[in-house]
Amino acid sequence: MSTVNLHSSPRSMRAELPIPYRHVDTHFIGGQWVQAHAVDRADVVDPATGQVWGSVPQGNEKDLNAAVSAAKTAFDAGTWSGLQAAERAQYLNRIADEIEARADILSWTNSLENGSPLAETAGAAANAAGIFRYFSTLAHVIDEPDVRPAPRGGFSSTVKRDPIGVCALIAPWNFPINLVVIKLAPALLAGCTAVIKPASPTPLSIRIIMDAIAAAGVPAGVVNMLTGSGQLGDRLVKHPDVAKVAFTGSTPVGRKIAAACGELLRPVTLELGGKSSAVILPDVDTETLRANLVRSCLRNTGQTCYISTRLIAPASRYEEIVQLVAEEISGSVQGDPLANGTVFGPCATESQYRTVLEYIDSAEAEGARCVTGGKPAELEGDLESGFFVEPTVFADVTPQMRIAREEIFGPVISIIEYDDSSGVDEAIAIANNTEFGLGGIVFTADEETGKKVAEKIDSGSVGVNFFASNHAAPFGGRHDSGMGVEYGPEGLHAYLTFKSIHHR
Repeated sequence: MSTVNLHSSPRSMRAELPIPYRHVDTHFIGGQWVQAHAVDRADVVDPATGQVWGSVPQGNEKDLNAAVSAAKTAFDAGTWSGLQAAERAQYLNRIADEIEARADILSWTNSLENGSPLAETAGAAANAAGIFRYFSTLAHVIDEPDVRPAPRGGFSSTVKRDPIGVCALIAPWNFPINLVVIKLAPALLAGCTAVIKPASPTPLSIRIIMDAIAAAGVPAGVVNMLTGSGQLGDRLVKHPDVAKVAFTGSTPVGRKIAAACGELLRPVTLELGGKSSAVILPDVDTETLRANLVRSCLRNTGQTCYISTRLIAPASRYEEIVQLVAEEISGSVQGDPLANGTVFGPCATESQYRTVLEYIDSAEAEGARCVTGGKPAELEGDLESGFFVEPTVFADVTPQMRIAREEIFGPVISIIEYDDSSGVDEAIAIANNTEFGLGGIVFTADEETGKKVAEKIDSGSVGVNFFASNHAAPFGGRHDSGMGVEYGPEGLHAYLTFKSIHHR
Protein backbone atom coordinates (compact mmCIF):
# COMPACT_ATOMS: atom_id res chain seq x y z
CA MET A 1 0.00 0.00 0.00
CA SER A 2 1.22 3.52 -0.74
CA THR A 3 2.41 5.55 2.20
CA VAL A 4 -0.05 7.99 3.74
CA ASN A 5 1.37 11.18 5.24
CA LEU A 6 0.88 10.45 8.93
CA HIS A 7 2.65 13.66 9.95
CA SER A 8 -0.29 15.73 8.75
CA SER A 9 -3.32 16.36 10.92
CA PRO A 10 -6.03 13.72 10.41
CA ARG A 11 -8.24 16.23 8.60
CA SER A 12 -5.59 17.47 6.16
CA MET A 13 -4.31 13.93 5.61
CA ARG A 14 -7.79 12.84 4.56
CA ALA A 15 -8.16 15.73 2.15
CA GLU A 16 -4.86 14.80 0.48
CA LEU A 17 -5.81 11.21 -0.27
CA PRO A 18 -6.24 10.63 -4.04
CA ILE A 19 -9.74 9.22 -3.69
CA PRO A 20 -11.66 9.43 -6.99
CA TYR A 21 -15.17 9.53 -5.52
CA ARG A 22 -16.31 11.98 -2.89
CA HIS A 23 -19.38 14.02 -3.89
CA VAL A 24 -21.10 12.23 -6.76
CA ASP A 25 -24.44 12.46 -8.55
CA THR A 26 -24.47 9.26 -10.63
CA HIS A 27 -25.46 5.59 -10.50
CA PHE A 28 -23.79 2.80 -12.48
CA ILE A 29 -26.44 1.62 -14.94
CA GLY A 30 -26.08 -0.08 -18.31
CA GLY A 31 -22.29 -0.13 -18.18
CA GLN A 32 -21.74 3.57 -17.45
CA TRP A 33 -22.17 6.27 -14.85
CA VAL A 34 -25.50 7.97 -15.48
CA GLN A 35 -27.04 11.04 -13.90
CA ALA A 36 -29.42 10.19 -11.06
CA HIS A 37 -33.07 11.14 -11.43
CA ALA A 38 -33.34 11.77 -7.70
CA VAL A 39 -32.62 15.19 -6.23
CA ASP A 40 -32.36 14.00 -2.61
CA ARG A 41 -28.85 13.31 -1.33
CA ALA A 42 -27.18 11.51 1.56
CA ASP A 43 -23.98 12.57 3.27
CA VAL A 44 -21.06 10.22 3.83
CA VAL A 45 -19.50 10.73 7.26
CA ASP A 46 -16.00 9.79 8.38
CA PRO A 47 -16.68 8.10 11.75
CA ALA A 48 -13.17 8.85 12.99
CA THR A 49 -13.74 12.62 12.83
CA GLY A 50 -17.51 12.98 12.57
CA GLN A 51 -16.96 15.08 9.45
CA VAL A 52 -18.88 14.87 6.17
CA TRP A 53 -16.46 14.07 3.34
CA GLY A 54 -18.74 12.80 0.58
CA SER A 55 -22.30 12.52 -0.64
CA VAL A 56 -24.37 10.41 -3.02
CA PRO A 57 -27.80 10.57 -4.64
CA GLN A 58 -30.73 8.90 -2.88
CA GLY A 59 -32.08 6.78 -5.69
CA ASN A 60 -35.79 6.97 -6.48
CA GLU A 61 -38.26 4.81 -8.40
CA LYS A 62 -37.00 5.99 -11.80
CA ASP A 63 -33.41 5.16 -10.88
CA LEU A 64 -34.45 1.75 -9.59
CA ASN A 65 -36.47 0.89 -12.68
CA ALA A 66 -33.61 1.98 -14.92
CA ALA A 67 -31.13 -0.25 -13.10
CA VAL A 68 -33.38 -3.32 -13.04
CA SER A 69 -34.38 -2.75 -16.66
CA ALA A 70 -30.73 -2.64 -17.72
CA ALA A 71 -30.07 -5.90 -15.88
CA LYS A 72 -33.17 -7.56 -17.34
CA THR A 73 -32.35 -6.43 -20.87
CA ALA A 74 -28.79 -7.71 -20.57
CA PHE A 75 -30.00 -11.06 -19.22
CA ASP A 76 -32.65 -11.54 -21.89
CA ALA A 77 -30.22 -10.63 -24.67
CA GLY A 78 -28.04 -13.59 -23.72
CA THR A 79 -24.76 -11.74 -24.29
CA TRP A 80 -23.71 -12.87 -20.82
CA SER A 81 -25.96 -15.79 -19.90
CA GLY A 82 -25.39 -17.33 -23.32
CA LEU A 83 -21.64 -17.63 -22.80
CA GLN A 84 -20.05 -20.81 -21.57
CA ALA A 85 -19.20 -20.59 -17.89
CA ALA A 86 -15.53 -21.01 -18.82
CA GLU A 87 -15.78 -17.81 -20.88
CA ARG A 88 -17.41 -15.95 -17.98
CA ALA A 89 -14.62 -17.25 -15.74
CA GLN A 90 -12.11 -15.40 -17.89
CA TYR A 91 -13.98 -12.17 -17.16
CA LEU A 92 -13.91 -12.97 -13.43
CA ASN A 93 -10.13 -13.28 -13.54
CA ARG A 94 -9.84 -9.96 -15.37
CA ILE A 95 -12.09 -8.32 -12.76
CA ALA A 96 -9.77 -9.70 -10.06
CA ASP A 97 -6.75 -8.12 -11.76
CA GLU A 98 -8.51 -4.77 -12.08
CA ILE A 99 -9.54 -4.78 -8.41
CA GLU A 100 -6.00 -5.46 -7.26
CA ALA A 101 -4.78 -2.56 -9.39
CA ARG A 102 -7.08 -0.31 -7.31
CA ALA A 103 -6.08 -1.67 -3.89
CA ASP A 104 -4.92 1.59 -2.33
CA ILE A 105 -7.89 3.77 -3.24
CA LEU A 106 -10.24 0.95 -2.30
CA SER A 107 -8.66 0.66 1.14
CA TRP A 108 -8.63 4.40 1.83
CA THR A 109 -12.21 4.88 0.69
CA ASN A 110 -13.40 1.94 2.78
CA SER A 111 -11.64 3.25 5.89
CA LEU A 112 -13.07 6.73 5.46
CA GLU A 113 -16.57 5.32 5.05
CA ASN A 114 -16.77 3.01 8.05
CA GLY A 115 -13.68 3.59 10.19
CA SER A 116 -12.15 0.16 9.63
CA PRO A 117 -8.40 0.40 10.24
CA LEU A 118 -6.03 0.16 7.29
CA ALA A 119 -4.79 -3.07 8.85
CA GLU A 120 -8.22 -4.45 7.93
CA THR A 121 -9.02 -2.66 4.67
CA ALA A 122 -5.56 -3.08 3.15
CA GLY A 123 -6.49 -6.68 2.44
CA ALA A 124 -9.92 -5.95 0.95
CA ALA A 125 -8.77 -5.87 -2.68
CA ALA A 126 -6.73 -9.06 -2.43
CA ASN A 127 -9.56 -10.87 -0.70
CA ALA A 128 -12.13 -9.70 -3.25
CA ALA A 129 -9.83 -10.72 -6.08
CA GLY A 130 -9.35 -14.10 -4.44
CA ILE A 131 -13.10 -14.65 -4.33
CA PHE A 132 -13.48 -13.89 -8.03
CA ARG A 133 -10.59 -16.20 -8.85
CA TYR A 134 -11.96 -19.01 -6.71
CA PHE A 135 -15.36 -18.94 -8.37
CA SER A 136 -13.69 -18.87 -11.79
CA THR A 137 -12.40 -22.37 -10.98
CA LEU A 138 -15.98 -23.67 -10.69
CA ALA A 139 -16.89 -23.18 -14.35
CA HIS A 140 -16.80 -26.94 -14.84
CA VAL A 141 -19.69 -27.32 -12.37
CA ILE A 142 -21.89 -25.60 -14.96
CA ASP A 143 -20.28 -26.58 -18.24
CA GLU A 144 -19.62 -30.29 -17.80
CA PRO A 145 -22.44 -32.59 -18.99
CA ASP A 146 -24.42 -34.17 -16.16
CA VAL A 147 -26.29 -37.23 -17.43
CA ARG A 148 -28.02 -39.42 -14.85
CA PRO A 149 -29.46 -42.85 -15.71
CA ALA A 150 -32.86 -43.55 -14.17
CA PRO A 151 -32.54 -46.05 -11.28
CA ARG A 152 -35.09 -48.38 -12.88
CA GLY A 153 -33.47 -48.13 -16.31
CA GLY A 154 -34.98 -47.35 -19.69
CA PHE A 155 -33.98 -43.71 -19.99
CA SER A 156 -31.60 -41.03 -18.70
CA SER A 157 -31.90 -37.41 -17.66
CA THR A 158 -29.57 -34.58 -18.57
CA VAL A 159 -29.44 -32.03 -15.75
CA LYS A 160 -28.94 -28.47 -16.95
CA ARG A 161 -27.87 -25.63 -14.70
CA ASP A 162 -29.28 -22.33 -15.90
CA PRO A 163 -28.76 -18.83 -14.44
CA ILE A 164 -31.66 -17.78 -12.29
CA GLY A 165 -31.98 -14.23 -13.70
CA VAL A 166 -31.67 -10.72 -12.30
CA CYS A 167 -30.24 -10.75 -8.78
CA ALA A 168 -30.69 -8.05 -6.13
CA LEU A 169 -27.52 -7.89 -4.02
CA ILE A 170 -27.83 -5.84 -0.82
CA ALA A 171 -24.74 -5.29 1.29
CA PRO A 172 -23.99 -4.14 4.87
CA TRP A 173 -21.62 -1.41 6.02
CA ASN A 174 -19.07 -3.41 8.02
CA PHE A 175 -17.35 -5.10 5.04
CA PRO A 176 -18.84 -3.18 2.11
CA ILE A 177 -16.65 -4.76 -0.57
CA ASN A 178 -16.22 -8.40 0.26
CA LEU A 179 -19.81 -8.92 1.39
CA VAL A 180 -20.88 -7.75 -2.07
CA VAL A 181 -18.27 -9.80 -3.88
CA ILE A 182 -19.24 -13.09 -2.21
CA LYS A 183 -22.63 -12.58 -3.86
CA LEU A 184 -21.53 -11.02 -7.13
CA ALA A 185 -18.81 -13.49 -8.12
CA PRO A 186 -21.02 -16.63 -8.07
CA ALA A 187 -23.91 -14.71 -9.64
CA LEU A 188 -21.70 -13.68 -12.56
CA LEU A 189 -20.21 -17.12 -13.05
CA ALA A 190 -23.72 -18.58 -13.08
CA GLY A 191 -24.67 -16.20 -15.90
CA CYS A 192 -26.92 -13.92 -13.86
CA THR A 193 -27.07 -10.14 -14.04
CA ALA A 194 -27.15 -8.00 -10.93
CA VAL A 195 -28.32 -4.80 -9.27
CA ILE A 196 -26.26 -3.85 -6.22
CA LYS A 197 -27.53 -1.64 -3.42
CA PRO A 198 -24.76 -0.80 -0.92
CA ALA A 199 -25.50 0.15 2.68
CA SER A 200 -26.29 3.82 3.21
CA PRO A 201 -23.15 4.63 5.29
CA THR A 202 -20.78 3.01 2.74
CA PRO A 203 -21.88 3.96 -0.79
CA LEU A 204 -18.57 5.07 -2.31
CA SER A 205 -16.04 2.21 -2.10
CA ILE A 206 -18.27 -0.08 -4.18
CA ARG A 207 -17.94 2.40 -7.07
CA ILE A 208 -14.32 1.32 -7.38
CA ILE A 209 -15.52 -2.25 -7.97
CA MET A 210 -17.82 -0.94 -10.71
CA ASP A 211 -14.83 0.72 -12.37
CA ALA A 212 -12.95 -2.58 -12.22
CA ILE A 213 -15.88 -4.41 -13.81
CA ALA A 214 -16.10 -1.88 -16.62
CA ALA A 215 -12.34 -2.04 -17.20
CA ALA A 216 -12.55 -5.83 -17.40
CA GLY A 217 -14.92 -5.49 -20.35
CA VAL A 218 -18.02 -7.01 -18.75
CA PRO A 219 -20.94 -6.32 -21.12
CA ALA A 220 -23.15 -3.32 -20.40
CA GLY A 221 -26.05 -3.96 -18.05
CA VAL A 222 -24.65 -7.14 -16.50
CA VAL A 223 -23.73 -5.32 -13.27
CA ASN A 224 -25.57 -2.22 -12.07
CA MET A 225 -25.33 -0.23 -8.85
CA LEU A 226 -27.46 2.46 -7.28
CA THR A 227 -27.33 4.19 -3.92
CA GLY A 228 -30.22 4.92 -1.64
CA SER A 229 -32.06 4.31 1.58
CA GLY A 230 -33.40 1.15 3.13
CA GLN A 231 -36.73 1.94 1.50
CA LEU A 232 -35.05 1.73 -1.90
CA GLY A 233 -33.65 -1.65 -0.92
CA ASP A 234 -37.13 -2.80 0.03
CA ARG A 235 -38.47 -1.77 -3.38
CA LEU A 236 -35.56 -3.55 -5.08
CA VAL A 237 -36.35 -6.78 -3.20
CA LYS A 238 -39.98 -6.61 -4.37
CA HIS A 239 -39.33 -5.49 -7.96
CA PRO A 240 -41.21 -7.80 -10.37
CA ASP A 241 -38.18 -8.34 -12.60
CA VAL A 242 -35.89 -9.49 -9.77
CA ALA A 243 -35.52 -13.29 -9.67
CA LYS A 244 -33.21 -13.77 -6.67
CA VAL A 245 -32.26 -11.76 -3.55
CA ALA A 246 -29.07 -11.98 -1.49
CA PHE A 247 -28.78 -9.88 1.66
CA THR A 248 -26.27 -9.48 4.47
CA GLY A 249 -27.33 -7.42 7.46
CA SER A 250 -29.35 -7.44 10.63
CA THR A 251 -31.77 -10.18 11.62
CA PRO A 252 -34.80 -7.83 11.88
CA VAL A 253 -34.30 -6.56 8.33
CA GLY A 254 -33.59 -10.09 7.15
CA ARG A 255 -36.95 -11.25 8.52
CA LYS A 256 -38.74 -8.59 6.48
CA ILE A 257 -36.86 -9.56 3.34
CA ALA A 258 -37.62 -13.25 3.94
CA ALA A 259 -41.31 -12.44 4.38
CA ALA A 260 -41.40 -10.46 1.14
CA CYS A 261 -39.56 -13.18 -0.78
CA GLY A 262 -41.82 -15.84 0.70
CA GLU A 263 -44.87 -13.99 -0.54
CA LEU A 264 -43.30 -13.70 -3.98
CA LEU A 265 -41.91 -17.27 -3.99
CA ARG A 266 -38.53 -15.65 -4.71
CA PRO A 267 -35.30 -17.43 -3.73
CA VAL A 268 -33.32 -15.60 -1.05
CA THR A 269 -29.98 -15.98 0.71
CA LEU A 270 -29.71 -14.26 4.09
CA GLU A 271 -26.54 -13.87 6.14
CA LEU A 272 -27.70 -12.19 9.34
CA GLY A 273 -26.64 -11.48 12.90
CA GLY A 274 -24.58 -13.53 15.30
CA LYS A 275 -23.72 -13.96 18.95
CA SER A 276 -20.97 -16.51 18.70
CA SER A 277 -19.05 -18.14 21.54
CA ALA A 278 -15.43 -19.01 22.13
CA VAL A 279 -15.43 -22.13 24.30
CA ILE A 280 -12.17 -22.15 26.23
CA LEU A 281 -11.19 -25.61 27.45
CA PRO A 282 -9.23 -26.02 30.70
CA ASP A 283 -6.06 -27.07 28.82
CA VAL A 284 -5.99 -23.90 26.70
CA ASP A 285 -2.60 -22.58 25.68
CA THR A 286 -2.69 -18.96 26.75
CA GLU A 287 -0.32 -17.77 24.04
CA THR A 288 -2.55 -19.28 21.36
CA LEU A 289 -5.54 -17.56 22.92
CA ARG A 290 -3.68 -14.27 23.11
CA ALA A 291 -2.46 -14.46 19.52
CA ASN A 292 -5.94 -15.08 18.10
CA LEU A 293 -8.07 -13.07 20.50
CA VAL A 294 -8.55 -9.79 18.66
CA ARG A 295 -8.89 -11.31 15.20
CA SER A 296 -11.36 -13.98 16.31
CA CYS A 297 -13.33 -12.10 18.96
CA LEU A 298 -13.17 -8.36 18.20
CA ARG A 299 -12.24 -8.15 14.53
CA ASN A 300 -12.96 -4.80 12.88
CA THR A 301 -13.63 -3.12 16.24
CA GLY A 302 -16.20 -5.77 17.07
CA GLN A 303 -18.21 -5.03 13.92
CA THR A 304 -18.07 -8.49 12.38
CA CYS A 305 -21.02 -10.86 12.23
CA TYR A 306 -19.31 -14.13 13.14
CA ILE A 307 -16.85 -13.07 15.84
CA SER A 308 -16.99 -14.80 19.22
CA THR A 309 -17.76 -11.94 21.58
CA ARG A 310 -18.86 -14.40 24.28
CA LEU A 311 -15.90 -16.12 25.94
CA ILE A 312 -16.98 -19.16 27.94
CA ALA A 313 -14.13 -19.79 30.38
CA PRO A 314 -13.50 -22.63 32.86
CA ALA A 315 -13.90 -21.84 36.56
CA SER A 316 -10.52 -23.44 37.26
CA ARG A 317 -8.75 -20.73 35.21
CA TYR A 318 -11.37 -18.00 35.10
CA GLU A 319 -9.49 -15.07 36.67
CA GLU A 320 -6.32 -15.94 34.76
CA ILE A 321 -8.23 -15.75 31.47
CA VAL A 322 -10.04 -12.56 32.48
CA GLN A 323 -6.69 -10.92 33.19
CA LEU A 324 -5.16 -12.15 29.93
CA VAL A 325 -8.10 -10.89 27.85
CA ALA A 326 -8.11 -7.50 29.59
CA GLU A 327 -4.38 -7.07 29.07
CA GLU A 328 -4.51 -7.99 25.39
CA ILE A 329 -7.52 -5.80 24.61
CA SER A 330 -6.38 -2.76 26.60
CA GLY A 331 -2.88 -3.07 25.14
CA SER A 332 -4.07 -2.88 21.53
CA VAL A 333 -3.88 0.54 19.90
CA GLN A 334 -7.07 2.50 19.37
CA GLY A 335 -6.96 5.57 17.19
CA ASP A 336 -7.01 6.92 13.65
CA PRO A 337 -7.98 4.14 11.22
CA LEU A 338 -5.56 5.62 8.68
CA ALA A 339 -2.59 5.36 11.03
CA ASN A 340 -0.30 2.37 10.83
CA GLY A 341 -0.58 0.19 13.90
CA THR A 342 -4.18 1.04 14.76
CA VAL A 343 -6.08 -2.06 15.86
CA PHE A 344 -9.37 -0.56 17.03
CA GLY A 345 -11.05 2.26 15.14
CA PRO A 346 -14.37 4.01 15.77
CA CYS A 347 -17.88 2.64 15.58
CA ALA A 348 -19.00 2.96 11.98
CA THR A 349 -21.86 5.39 12.63
CA GLU A 350 -23.05 7.69 15.37
CA SER A 351 -26.13 5.54 15.79
CA GLN A 352 -24.00 2.43 16.34
CA TYR A 353 -21.80 4.35 18.79
CA ARG A 354 -24.83 5.19 20.91
CA THR A 355 -26.09 1.61 20.71
CA VAL A 356 -22.78 0.24 22.00
CA LEU A 357 -22.77 2.69 24.93
CA GLU A 358 -26.34 1.66 25.75
CA TYR A 359 -25.27 -1.98 25.94
CA ILE A 360 -22.38 -1.06 28.23
CA ASP A 361 -24.79 0.77 30.54
CA SER A 362 -27.10 -2.25 30.57
CA ALA A 363 -24.23 -4.57 31.51
CA GLU A 364 -23.23 -2.42 34.46
CA ALA A 365 -26.86 -2.14 35.57
CA GLU A 366 -27.23 -5.94 35.47
CA GLY A 367 -24.14 -6.52 37.60
CA ALA A 368 -21.37 -7.36 35.13
CA ARG A 369 -17.83 -6.36 36.19
CA CYS A 370 -16.10 -3.98 33.79
CA VAL A 371 -12.46 -5.04 33.72
CA THR A 372 -11.26 -2.56 31.11
CA GLY A 373 -12.86 0.12 28.93
CA GLY A 374 -16.54 0.83 29.41
CA LYS A 375 -16.77 4.43 28.23
CA PRO A 376 -16.28 6.74 25.24
CA ALA A 377 -12.64 6.95 24.21
CA GLU A 378 -10.97 10.30 24.79
CA LEU A 379 -8.91 11.06 21.70
CA GLU A 380 -7.36 14.36 20.74
CA GLY A 381 -7.58 16.82 17.87
CA ASP A 382 -9.82 16.02 14.93
CA LEU A 383 -10.50 12.57 16.40
CA GLU A 384 -12.16 14.11 19.45
CA SER A 385 -15.45 14.22 17.55
CA GLY A 386 -15.17 10.65 16.29
CA PHE A 387 -17.41 7.77 17.35
CA PHE A 388 -14.87 5.94 19.50
CA VAL A 389 -15.77 3.57 22.34
CA GLU A 390 -12.99 2.09 24.45
CA PRO A 391 -12.54 -1.64 23.80
CA THR A 392 -14.39 -3.16 26.73
CA VAL A 393 -14.16 -6.43 28.64
CA PHE A 394 -16.86 -7.55 31.07
CA ALA A 395 -16.38 -10.38 33.56
CA ASP A 396 -18.96 -12.05 35.84
CA VAL A 397 -21.39 -12.09 32.94
CA THR A 398 -24.33 -14.48 33.15
CA PRO A 399 -26.05 -16.01 30.12
CA GLN A 400 -29.24 -14.06 30.94
CA MET A 401 -27.67 -10.59 30.59
CA ARG A 402 -28.40 -8.56 27.46
CA ILE A 403 -24.73 -8.37 26.51
CA ALA A 404 -24.62 -12.19 26.55
CA ARG A 405 -27.78 -12.62 24.44
CA GLU A 406 -27.94 -9.76 21.93
CA GLU A 407 -25.61 -8.78 19.11
CA ILE A 408 -23.81 -5.58 20.13
CA PHE A 409 -21.70 -5.01 17.01
CA GLY A 410 -19.07 -3.04 18.85
CA PRO A 411 -15.84 -3.54 20.83
CA VAL A 412 -17.34 -5.40 23.80
CA ILE A 413 -16.36 -8.87 25.07
CA SER A 414 -18.33 -10.81 27.69
CA ILE A 415 -16.64 -13.55 29.74
CA ILE A 416 -18.95 -16.21 31.15
CA GLU A 417 -17.78 -18.79 33.68
CA TYR A 418 -18.61 -22.50 33.47
CA ASP A 419 -18.04 -25.34 35.93
CA ASP A 420 -15.37 -27.57 34.42
CA SER A 421 -15.09 -29.98 37.35
CA SER A 422 -16.93 -32.69 35.41
CA GLY A 423 -16.12 -31.78 31.78
CA VAL A 424 -17.26 -29.21 29.24
CA ASP A 425 -20.93 -30.10 28.83
CA GLU A 426 -21.99 -26.92 30.64
CA ALA A 427 -19.80 -24.81 28.31
CA ILE A 428 -21.38 -26.40 25.24
CA ALA A 429 -24.86 -25.85 26.68
CA ILE A 430 -24.11 -22.15 27.25
CA ALA A 431 -22.67 -21.81 23.74
CA ASN A 432 -25.83 -23.33 22.26
CA ASN A 433 -28.20 -21.31 24.44
CA THR A 434 -28.67 -18.59 21.85
CA GLU A 435 -31.06 -17.70 19.05
CA PHE A 436 -28.11 -17.31 16.69
CA GLY A 437 -25.78 -19.80 15.05
CA LEU A 438 -23.19 -18.21 12.79
CA GLY A 439 -19.63 -18.67 14.11
CA GLY A 440 -17.71 -20.02 17.06
CA ILE A 441 -14.31 -21.14 18.28
CA VAL A 442 -12.89 -23.82 20.56
CA PHE A 443 -9.60 -22.97 22.25
CA THR A 444 -7.68 -26.05 23.41
CA ALA A 445 -4.22 -27.59 23.41
CA ASP A 446 -5.69 -30.80 21.97
CA GLU A 447 -6.93 -30.22 18.43
CA GLU A 448 -8.76 -33.55 18.20
CA THR A 449 -10.70 -32.73 21.36
CA GLY A 450 -11.37 -29.29 19.89
CA LYS A 451 -12.88 -30.83 16.74
CA LYS A 452 -15.18 -33.05 18.82
CA VAL A 453 -16.40 -30.06 20.85
CA ALA A 454 -16.82 -28.04 17.63
CA GLU A 455 -19.12 -30.75 16.26
CA LYS A 456 -21.42 -30.25 19.25
CA ILE A 457 -21.74 -26.48 18.79
CA ASP A 458 -24.93 -25.61 16.92
CA SER A 459 -23.47 -23.15 14.44
CA GLY A 460 -22.77 -22.86 10.74
CA SER A 461 -18.99 -22.48 11.18
CA VAL A 462 -16.67 -23.26 14.08
CA GLY A 463 -12.89 -22.89 14.25
CA VAL A 464 -10.37 -24.66 16.44
CA ASN A 465 -7.96 -22.12 17.97
CA PHE A 466 -8.75 -19.56 15.25
CA PHE A 467 -11.52 -18.50 12.87
CA ALA A 468 -11.35 -17.72 9.17
CA SER A 469 -13.52 -17.92 6.08
CA ASN A 470 -12.58 -20.47 3.43
CA HIS A 471 -13.66 -19.45 -0.07
CA ALA A 472 -14.12 -23.12 -0.92
CA ALA A 473 -16.29 -24.03 2.10
CA PRO A 474 -19.91 -22.98 2.69
CA PHE A 475 -20.50 -20.13 5.13
CA GLY A 476 -23.94 -19.47 6.52
CA GLY A 477 -25.97 -19.24 9.68
CA ARG A 478 -28.45 -21.35 11.52
CA HIS A 479 -31.58 -20.18 13.32
CA ASP A 480 -31.72 -16.35 13.51
CA SER A 481 -28.37 -16.07 11.75
CA GLY A 482 -29.81 -16.62 8.31
CA MET A 483 -30.89 -18.87 5.45
CA GLY A 484 -28.71 -20.47 2.81
CA VAL A 485 -24.94 -20.27 2.42
CA GLU A 486 -22.28 -18.33 0.56
CA TYR A 487 -18.84 -19.49 -0.66
CA GLY A 488 -18.02 -22.87 -2.14
CA PRO A 489 -19.95 -24.75 -4.83
CA GLU A 490 -22.95 -24.43 -2.52
CA GLY A 491 -22.80 -20.65 -2.88
CA LEU A 492 -22.76 -20.99 -6.67
CA HIS A 493 -25.84 -23.23 -6.65
CA ALA A 494 -27.86 -20.42 -5.07
CA TYR A 495 -27.70 -18.55 -8.40
CA LEU A 496 -28.67 -21.49 -10.59
CA THR A 497 -31.99 -23.03 -11.51
CA PHE A 498 -32.11 -26.67 -12.54
CA LYS A 499 -33.79 -28.37 -15.49
CA SER A 500 -33.97 -32.12 -16.12
CA ILE A 501 -34.29 -33.19 -19.77
CA HIS A 502 -35.42 -36.81 -19.96
CA HIS A 503 -34.38 -38.91 -22.98
CA ARG A 504 -33.97 -42.52 -24.04
